[in-house]
Amino acid sequence: MARAHRLIAAIAALVIATAAAAPAPADDLQPTLFGEGVFTTGAYDFFVALTPDQSTAYFCRASADFATWTILETHRRGRAWSAPAMAPFSGRWSDADPHVTPDGSKLFFISNRPDSGDVPRGSCDLFVMERSAAGWGAPRRLVDVCTDATEWSPSIAANGNLYFGATRDGGRGRDDIWMSRFEDGRYTTPVNLGDSINTKFGEVEPWIAPDESYLIFSAGGRADGRGGLDLYVSVRRDGAWSAARPIGHGVNSEAWDFNPSVSPDGRTLFFTSARRRGAQPPPRAVSYPQLMRTLGEPGNGLGDIYSIPADALELPR
Repeated sequence: MARAHRLIAAIAALVIATAAAAPAPADDLQPTLFGEGVFTTGAYDFFVALTPDQSTAYFCRASADFATWTILETHRRGRAWSAPAMAPFSGRWSDADPHVTPDGSKLFFISNRPDSGDVPRGSCDLFVMERSAAGWGAPRRLVDVCTDATEWSPSIAANGNLYFGATRDGGRGRDDIWMSRFEDGRYTTPVNLGDSINTKFGEVEPWIAPDESYLIFSAGGRADGRGGLDLYVSVRRDGAWSAARPIGHGVNSEAWDFNPSVSPDGRTLFFTSARRRGAQPPPRAVSYPQLMRTLGEPGNGLGDIYSIPADALELPR
């Protein structure tokens, strides 16, 4: 009898493990709005970065013309998220693109804040903060990496290597994705990721897997794209990047689709989209209150945050 019980338990464990490893059904692989009322509100909401325990999230909210940005903070309370508050390091300058390192010890972001004085920079630079028992320390500009041009969307691998987008000389196009190795406590001279990733059309906003096995980024102008910006994925094998391919399952649209990130558990892909909902005319004339409600809801053409199971990336297994 004991042997039978062990056999039944082993079979049950195998079934559970197989179910956990199985990809999500195709019908489930469609983007859905993420966190309506908190993360997605009808304002210009974009980008999501979670702490390793997924109890705190940082995300961004911009002006309607996307000219100024602020980083907000929210905390998980059971299954719900708290009302957003200004992140303690944001609120004066334009800050965006937060990224928490896989071990939770650092937070990177971009900002136009000056080293001193009251005049913002003419471009955005990369900044980093280190966590202590008292919270996040003071933001520090990455002087080893930054130039007079714009850098954006820093993403950090578990070994400390830094991936980011930039407008700088030596690339394939005006905007390219670069990588700087973290060696002996410093960042090395950035290198361009090459033709598998970068083209003459422009690539921006990378997100790197903690083990550097795959890279997600947004790009515009490609023949296989659908809109102003689309999301692409590339896989690294034996030190080389595969040719980037667009992500399917409704992730890309005719609008801007950008700012990718993946949850620390690797299960969920987040991204921002400016796609409109209800593009077709309504069946009947709407009232003024209905019009104002629609203009202030997600899907109004400003940025909204979406999520989809990470199986949509269709990574090799």
